Amino acid sequence: MLPLLTAEQIRRADVHTIANEPVSSIELMERASKAFVGWFVNHFTDKKENIAVYCGTGNNGGDGLAIARILFEHGYTHLHVKVARFSEKTTNDFDTNLKGLQKLSVPVAELLPGDGFEQEGATVIIDAILGSGLNKPLTGHFEKLAKLINGLSATVVAVDIPTGFFADGEIPADAIVIRADVVITFQQPKINFLLPESAPYIDCWRVVNIGLEEKFIKSLNSPYQFIEERDARAIIKPRKQFSNKGTYGHAFIIAGEPETMGAALLCASACLFAGAGLTTAFIPQSGLVALNSSQPEIMAVIRDENKLPEIAWDKYTAVAIGPGLGKHDNALNLLTEALAHFNKPVVIDADALNLLAENPELLKKLPNGSVLTPHMKEFDRLFGLHTNWWQRLQTARGKAAELNVYIILKNDYTMVVAPDGKVYFNSTGNPAMAVGGMGDVLTGVLASLLAQKYKPEEACILGAYIHGKAGDELALPNKLNVVMPTEISRRIPATMAKLLA
Repeated sequence: MLPLLTAEQIRRADVHTIANEPVSSIELMERASKAFVGWFVNHFTDKKENIAVYCGTGNNGGDGLAIARILFEHGYTHLHVKVARFSEKTTNDFDTNLKGLQKLSVPVAELLPGDGFEQEGATVIIDAILGSGLNKPLTGHFEKLAKLINGLSATVVAVDIPTGFFADGEIPADAIVIRADVVITFQQPKINFLLPESAPYIDCWRVVNIGLEEKFIKSLNSPYQFIEERDARAIIKPRKQFSNKGTYGHAFIIAGEPETMGAALLCASACLFAGAGLTTAFIPQSGLVALNSSQPEIMAVIRDENKLPEIAWDKYTAVAIGPGLGKHDNALNLLTEALAHFNKPVVIDADALNLLAENPELLKKLPNGSVLTPHMKEFDRLFGLHTNWWQRLQTARGKAAELNVYIILKNDYTMVVAPDGKVYFNSTGNPAMAVGGMGDVLTGVLASLLAQKYKPEEACILGAYIHGKAGDELALPNKLNVVMPTEISRRIPATMAKLLA
């Protein structure tokens, strides 16, 4: 896992690296600036591009000055620097880099309080004004400068973090932030890059390694982690010789109404393709022909809405409930019965989540290790209205601990929130997967992994990863704008095989 650090932890990691590598702070700044330039020169190859580097007077500004010097040494000739001197305070490393830059023929202008800012003609702006330590909204001259830059048509590349953006914590809805086309961030992404509040300000981000001590970073024990491919490879289990369908469990999918059988079919098919030895769908009679014709490998138990059949709960190793189930009395009875008679982790999705929201006493009956898979609206119905995603994240951590369950909060970087307070951000998936039914597929994958006796945490991390990875393998190489959930399901065996290779 890649630890994700708060602004305070980033500062501590810098201090530790300087003290123990050992390396001076100015040398670490030089290392970061070279890493930034290494990315920049490979993507902005025209050395006659008109580039403006905007710097504050702190260490982020020091990075900017070093970047300007290194770019000049790389032959970028149409380069100028503007220093926002809105405070008398400077850092030693800023002063050192300014002296070094002034020895070169790079124009350096100062922006002073009370000055009218000149119109900018650069086609590329490097934003190195304020760094990751910012903890309050921009005001005064910084706010004015940010608005000026946002009004330009230039491409903006931010150093480590866009000016005005918070590395972690709540971002005010009306925050003034310099909008970045790309952020070149140091060592690991900032936590708030992975939340939807970043969308208005950051088009994309890329990480460059600056050599902070990884052992110390891990010792900080951040609750926030970023799932990498190696983590999925460490979890996934190969199928062994002399195994049989009984080896890989029996999943029971409680889903679908006559009008919403598609959700049941998607969920059950994904469960099958993710490797459950046996998959049984508990569906209405009207859905049987559709199930048999689309996926004959899946067994069925038929439910009569007037009288539910006896269910042999002990024969199943995993249960998922909710996709397309509806919210009528029989659906509530099914959910209540499942929670009363099945004592292993249950995957709760869609209509079953809404039933929990309307009947919160059932939350206390969830088996330990159960998995809730809400999107934003379902989450707020369950746990109350939230005004931002940082609030949702903290609520999810509290509720996962209180209920001893896993909460998979679905989004671009889907979050797996564990009972111990850990949050695992998934690194796979893409906008082509923003299609109805995609959540039904994820629920089926999770049920399948639980049926195969993966631990709940393993199932959540691996399930989210392979679900998104299958979408990436379909969409990204082929530049597809939309990927269908049925295609994701069928892709999953190949995706899992690649992880095992």
